[in-house]
Amino acid sequence: MVDREKIEQAVCLLLEGIGEDVQREGLLETPKRIAKMYEEICSGMDEDAGEHLGKTFTAENNEMVLEKDITFYSMCEHHMLPFFGKVHIAYIPDGRVAGLSKLARTVEVYARRLQLQEQMTAQIADALMEHLKPKGVMVMAEAEHMCMTMRGIKKPGSKTVSVVTRGIFKEDEKFQNMFLNLVKD
Repeated sequence: MVDREKIEQAVCLLLEGIGEDVQREGLLETPKRIAKMYEEICSGMDEDAGEHLGKTFTAENNEMVLEKDITFYSMCEHHMLPFFGKVHIAYIPDGRVAGLSKLARTVEVYARRLQLQEQMTAQIADALMEHLKPKGVMVMAEAEHMCMTMRGIKKPGSKTVSVVTRGIFKEDEKFQNMFLNLVKD
C-alpha cells in the first residue's frame, strides 16, 4: 500500500536537495501530484497475476496462442526512471486458455512495480506457467530505458530485448522459431 504522506515528504526533501524552493508557486502541488502518480504507476505491488489468470476456458485447440505488441510502461528500480516498450507472449495451451485481455493485464501487474526488464519478463512467463498450466510459454520484452537515454551513456532509441522460455519452448527450437517469425511480422 502506497503511503502518500511519506512520498510527499520525500519529494519535498528531494526538491530542497537539488536547490529548489518548495514554496515556489510551480512546485506547491508537486509533492501531491507525484504521490498520486506513484500510487498509480506502482499499483502492481499489491496485485496478484493469479486474479487475472484464474478464469480460463476450455479449448480443444492445442496450437500456439500469441498476443503481441502489448504496450507497457514501467520504472527501473535502479534509477527510478521509466522504461517502456512492448511485450509479446506465446503459450501452448493444455486444454485451457485465458481471455486475451488477461495476458495484457498480467503484463500490467508486473510492469506497475519498480522493476528490472529481465525480471519482469521472467515473472510474466512464470505466472502463465503457474496459473494456465500450458505446455510451454515464451515471452519477449523490447524496451527503451530512460536511464540510457537521459543520463549516463545517453543513447536514445537503443532497445533492450529480453526473452524467457518455459516448457516446450525451452525444449523445442521449432516453437521458438515460430514465435520469433510471428513476432517480427
